[in-house]
Amino acid sequence: MDPRDEQEFAAYFAAKRDSVRRTAYMLCGDWHRADDLAQTAFVTLHRRWRKIRDREALDAYVRKTLVRAAIDESRRPWRRERQTEDGSDLPEPSASGPPDALGDRVATREDLLAGLRQVPPRQRAVLVLRYFDGLDVSGVAGVLGCSEGNVKSQTARGLAALRKALGTEVDAHG
Repeated sequence: MDPRDEQEFAAYFAAKRDSVRRTAYMLCGDWHRADDLAQTAFVTLHRRWRKIRDREALDAYVRKTLVRAAIDESRRPWRRERQTEDGSDLPEPSASGPPDALGDRVATREDLLAGLRQVPPRQRAVLVLRYFDGLDVSGVAGVLGCSEGNVKSQTARGLAALRKALGTEVDAHG
């Protein structure tokens, strides 16, 4: 790769690494795996950098690579083993004193992330792409390489699985 391409890639990487890592975390629920998934996406992008003519499509390319890597990884036999890191080392929220907005938001976020970890990988990918990355149905279909109808059904199933995991109703529009 010529120096100009390397500089362009480095600038893109610096601008996007945090958001790609956060999306990866939402997909897998583990920061170490999220780092690996983000690295996989950026290494794949680096290998194809010169061949990608439409620089406006870089985000879509990285997103597609990231989601496919997350789904592929979830299918590997060692990922089906029981995970030992369940978040039990996190401090329990304090029940004493008046509840504050920040504490409630943190507890809600942790509950949501724990619930997402219980949703099947493809459904989780649809939920993350729709509600975290803000893609519409056709955008998610493009990333996953499936029909819009499939995205809609996976969204409905994913929300149902998330509701079950959380033991509550989730607003699909908010």
